[in-house]
Order: sequence, then structure tokens, then C-alpha cells
Amino acid sequence: MNNYQADSIESLDYFEHIRRYPGMYIGSKDLNGLHHCIKEIISNSIDEFLNGAGSEIIIKIQDDNGIYIQDNGRGIPHGVHDSGCSILQACYGIANTGGKFNNATGQTGYNTSGGEHGTGGKAVNALSSKMIVTTARDGYKEIVEFSKGKFISYNQEPSKEQGTTVLFYPDIEIFETIKVDTQKLENMIQEFSFLCSGLTFKYIVGDKEKTFYSNNGLYDYLNYLNNNKDLLINPIYLQGQDGSYQVECIIGYNNSYSSTIKMYTNNIPQEKGTHLTGFKTAWTSTLNNYARESKILKEKDENLTGADLEEGQILIINFKMIDPVFKGQNKEELSSSEGRTYVQRLVTEALKNYLQSKPKDINTILDKAINARKARDAAKKAREAIRNKVPKKKEKLLNLPSKLVDANSKDRSTCELLICEGDSAAGGLIAGRNPETTAIFPIRGKIINLFKNSDEKVFANQEVVNIIKAIGLDFDTKTKKMIYDPKKLRYGRIFTACDGDADGSAIKNLLLTLFWSLCPELVLNGHIWITIPPLYRITKGKDEYLYLKDNAELEAYKVNHKGEKFQINRNKGLGEQDVDELAECLLNPETRNIAQITVNNIKATDILFDTLMGTSVPPRREWLLKHSEEASDNLW
Repeated sequence: MNNYQADSIESLDYFEHIRRYPGMYIGSKDLNGLHHCIKEIISNSIDEFLNGAGSEIIIKIQDDNGIYIQDNGRGIPHGVHDSGCSILQACYGIANTGGKFNNATGQTGYNTSGGEHGTGGKAVNALSSKMIVTTARDGYKEIVEFSKGKFISYNQEPSKEQGTTVLFYPDIEIFETIKVDTQKLENMIQEFSFLCSGLTFKYIVGDKEKTFYSNNGLYDYLNYLNNNKDLLINPIYLQGQDGSYQVECIIGYNNSYSSTIKMYTNNIPQEKGTHLTGFKTAWTSTLNNYARESKILKEKDENLTGADLEEGQILIINFKMIDPVFKGQNKEELSSSEGRTYVQRLVTEALKNYLQSKPKDINTILDKAINARKARDAAKKAREAIRNKVPKKKEKLLNLPSKLVDANSKDRSTCELLICEGDSAAGGLIAGRNPETTAIFPIRGKIINLFKNSDEKVFANQEVVNIIKAIGLDFDTKTKKMIYDPKKLRYGRIFTACDGDADGSAIKNLLLTLFWSLCPELVLNGHIWITIPPLYRITKGKDEYLYLKDNAELEAYKVNHKGEKFQINRNKGLGEQDVDELAECLLNPETRNIAQITVNNIKATDILFDTLMGTSVPPRREWLLKHSEEASDNLW
């Protein structure tokens, strides 16, 4: 029984440890881990720019899945390492070797850098089936090749070039996929260009090349994130420096109800960290003090919270320091205590100066925050109505909407929910359904637009509450979203079953907006579908008939059946169709016309929903003018 013996103890080679446990070094073996490897190499090139060397970085995705990254920085120094190999080979092939350990002493020429352990490049090497690194400076270049972390060859030759080039091939034995998400990588490069004003990025995929360059840095970034929404204030740019510690941040506000926060340390992105904590403390404390002094907040009023001041906020923080400490090699969280102390102090000082020069903008922010607090308090009761506190299954079922006609099957993954407009449409669908697997839920016309209304209005809306209850997922009152859990999801597929006219399309779009806003995972995991009811019915004789989806199909039918006798009936709303028609067109898996909603680019989808369903009119008008012909050709 006891197999734990002396021979159970083993020592792994450094590179073998990386290959066996890649998650410790790059976070995961999926697409995110692959992109982290690319980020590690690009970050090394950015470090050169941050320290005054280099003006261009080229990133190329090759047809053979090779990833090529080149800069024109200083290049890795030539010479022989203590181990006897070249310094170039040691930097990528020997553990704990690099040029950034003595940043604080100024001996390396790196005032700031994203890497400090000499691990990133070597982790990429270990996880690549082949890696070729070239460094050029001082009249010649060196080329070293590795495979899965093991040294293969070394060469040198004369060269007038300068800089470093890395070509690596992700190892299919390690990664779940070795095919890069080119759009996601493009978004990463775009962000890097905003953070590195004056640095050119060239991104090449196949025969397509894009150049990214920012003149105005964080100002350009804020406009990019704002996506043509109306800014309520002029962007607030704050910066400060204390020795080797630097912080710059920019803050904007629009009329949305959500916030967008981006944070970086030495241009490396994080999800959270001490620098964000420092900013929030400075921002909240300083604005509350100002509101008290200006009598905007009365003595009886509570202080504004960070959540109040975040509504509609766009925030970008870029903190620079020597030898940052992160939680984990993937660097998604800054844990250096200096992040809080320096950012808090430097932002407080800069913000106090700003308050004196731009009181009007500050008052606008405070008014929005006070309104957000009022809405938050009013919405609290409505959100509590959604939260399912009852653990017993029987009581949960009693909590379902009264108008929901549920499916009977205990295997909920095989069940589907059709959300239809009105009781009359529901009556026909209920009569024609398979009660074992099909549930019907009627709603009253157009539901509330989640992109145009506050939480207070959204969660006080009974239709929204009922849809959340019907789906069965728990609701997080902090994030104001449903918690995706396939085990709690009551239906494997959720359909919009709306009329085929313009009003029906509007209701369908509002439902899709609801799903994307409250639980995008429902869309991303393939649970959201639409029914496509036909607009026309063609009848020939007594019993011969067929359905046509739209005007284009009708015109094509007329051309192909010229001279024949047939009757054209335009289908009315679902509530005016008989049971047999509804069964054939919306319910029968063999005959109905349906489509699954899929997403290839999450960021682009966010932007599209905000453009079409948000509060700002100009970008919607521009989009409609640009895509009007395309939209009319593809209406469901």
C-alpha cells in the first residue's frame, strides 16, 4: 500500500521542470499561456525602448506557426559566460542568468524592466520545439538554436545590424493549441503602442501588415477605450516621480454605468495589484475631502465609495519601478508594497493640484458618483429579489416565474427554453411542443435595454428578474451578473422566438443584449440560439406548401416558378399562426430554421453591442450608414 519510498524522490532539470509544470511559469497550457510566451519576448524588446534603446519592434506570425519578434535595441552583449558558453546561450539556456538582476545599482543599464528573474525567455525556450535567437552588435552577430530548452548549435558572422531577434515554435506536446489568436494578439500590440509613445510596432500575419504608433500615449489609449462615447469631462492626466518610482495615469468619465480599468507595471499588464489599491485610496480619499470642503457632501451624508466613483470611469495606470515583485511568473498581480505607497502619495499630490485648476470637471464626477450611490441603494432591494437564497429544490421550483411552462425531463442539458412575445404566441407553442424537452416562457413585448439603463431600473424590471429566475443560474449582487455554472443551468439551449418583422428583430436584439450583459458565458459556450420564422408561405393546390425566409427567397422563388400558379401569404405574428405552422417552423428539429449565436472576438462584440445598444447616438448612426446594405442583406 505504501509506495512512497526513497526512489520516489527525484531532481528535475531546470528546463524539464518548466516543461512538466508550465502553469507555474506561463499560467496555463491553453491559448492564454501561448500568448503569455509572446508577451514575454515582446516585453524584453520593450524593456530596451524603455531604457533608451530601439525604435521599432516587428512581430510576425509565420504560416508554419513560428513566432518571429525582432527589435533594433542594443542587442545582448557578446562574450563568454563563466560556464564556458556564449553569453547569448547562457541568457536563454542557463537557469538564473540575465542582465536585470542589478537594476537598482545601475550596473545593467536597465532603469526599469518587466522581467527580473531571468525566467521569461528561458520558459519560452523550454516550451518551444525550436527556438533561434540572434543578437547583433559591435560588428557581428551570434545565432544560437535550442530545442525544448536544450542547446543545439551556435554560429557567428559579420553584421552591421543591431538588435535581438527571437524565432520560436510553440511545442504541440505542451500547448493545447499552437495557433495564435491573431486578433487578440493585435489588441495586445495596440495596447503596448499606447504605453510606449514613440515606439513603432509592425505586426505581420501572412501578407497583411499593420503598423501601430502612438503620438499621444495614454490620451490615445483613453480615446480608444472610450470608443466614441461622449466624455463628460476632459481627460484628467496625472503624473508624478520620486527617484526611480514613476506613475502616470489618465482618467475619463462617460455616461455609461460600467467602468474600464487597465493597469501596468513597467508596461506589463496586470489584472490587479498594489498600484491599483494605491490609486483607489488616493482618488476616493481626496475627492471625499474635496466634496466635504465644498459642501457637496453634507455632514449627514456618508462618504462616497470606490464603487460610486467608478461608474462610467475609464482608468489607465502605468507604474514604473526597479525590481517589481509579482504574484506568479505570469505577472498578473503586482504585490510590491511600493506600488501602494508611491502611487497613493504621488497621485494624491497631483490630484490636489488638479482640483484647484479644474473644479467644474471634479463637480461633474462627484454628481455622477452621488447619483450612482442613490441608484445603488435603490437597486439593492431589487437585486435581493433575484438572489436565490433557498437551498431546497422544491422551494427553488416554487420560485420560478408563474408564466413559465417548463419541460419535464430531469436531464436539463437536453431541455430548451423558447422565450416568445406574448401569451398568444405562447399558447400555440405550448400546444405544439414536446413537453418532455421544450419549455415556453412568454414576455411582454420589448424588454428593457440593459446598455441604456441604470442597475436601479434594470433589476427593478420584472421581465429581467423572471428571465434570470427561469434560466436558474445564481446571481452575484457585487458583479451584477449571473454566475455561469453548467450544473445549475436549467436549459442546454435558450432560444429567442420572436416575430419575423422589425419589431420581432428589436425584441430579439434586446434579449441578446440581456444575455451578453448578464452572462456572456451563455453565448460563448453555445447556449444561445435564435429561431428564424419564415416571412412567407407559398401554397400550391390544396396540400402542397413551403415556407420562405425573407424577401430575397420570395423573389428567387418567383423567378424560378414563373408562369406557375401559387398563392403567397405573408406570415403574421407568431400569435396569429396555427399550431401546425409553429410546430413545423419553430419546434420540429427536422424542419425548423434556427441559428446559434457565436462570438469570435469578445472585444469586438463588446464594442458592437455598445455601439448599437448604448446611449451614444453618433457612433450608432455612423455604423448604420456604413453597414446598412450589409445589414439589410442579412436580416433574420
